[in-house]
Amino acid sequence: MFGFLTGHESTWLPAALQLLRDELPGAHVVVSSQVSPHLAVAISGGRMDAAFLRREEGASDLEFRLLAKEPLEVFMRNDRRLAAMSEIDPKELIGETFISVSGKALSGKGTAPALRVAIDRYLIDCGLHIKPSHEVDNLAGAMSLIDSTHGVALLPIYAKNLLSGPVTSRPLVGETPTSDLCLGFKKTNESPLLKHLLSRLDELISRASSGTR
Repeated sequence: MFGFLTGHESTWLPAALQLLRDELPGAHVVVSSQVSPHLAVAISGGRMDAAFLRREEGASDLEFRLLAKEPLEVFMRNDRRLAAMSEIDPKELIGETFISVSGKALSGKGTAPALRVAIDRYLIDCGLHIKPSHEVDNLAGAMSLIDSTHGVALLPIYAKNLLSGPVTSRPLVGETPTSDLCLGFKKTNESPLLKHLLSRLDELISRASSGTR
């Protein structure tokens, strides 16, 4: 079984399946979409061979291979003042209703999700001490809260795949914060499907980046 961080299936699933079927046409692949901490727990528990997920802290039995560094952007309603800016200085987030990834969407090791860690670290590095007004454990929930509360959120750009209605996004001024997307797997896993995927990881990244099928 292979897992995908919800929202990434459209980019990485077709490329991964094509690579596997090129060499292993009879392979049976089961796919599961979940939030990153839950994917890490499933891999650790042997219920999943590998997953496209964040580099979750505390998962010492897992190995992570970097696929992409995903930039974070500011997401807000398109009728808010920040939407009129081409780029947003992080200081502009002060005083806004701030929506973040839930620190309670914990992994089995009791650590905060990697995306929440990346968001908090960026704000601290900017000298900002912003406490979330609301927290969510998935991007669909974040979009709904942005719309209903007129709040703002820092999210990876792949969240644009879920944009709907009045929600839009803008890049940040200065050095762009990123969150790693990785292929994670248990170090002791001897799955032939996994070994094949790892042997062609560079090609997988190229296919996903170009949209090649």
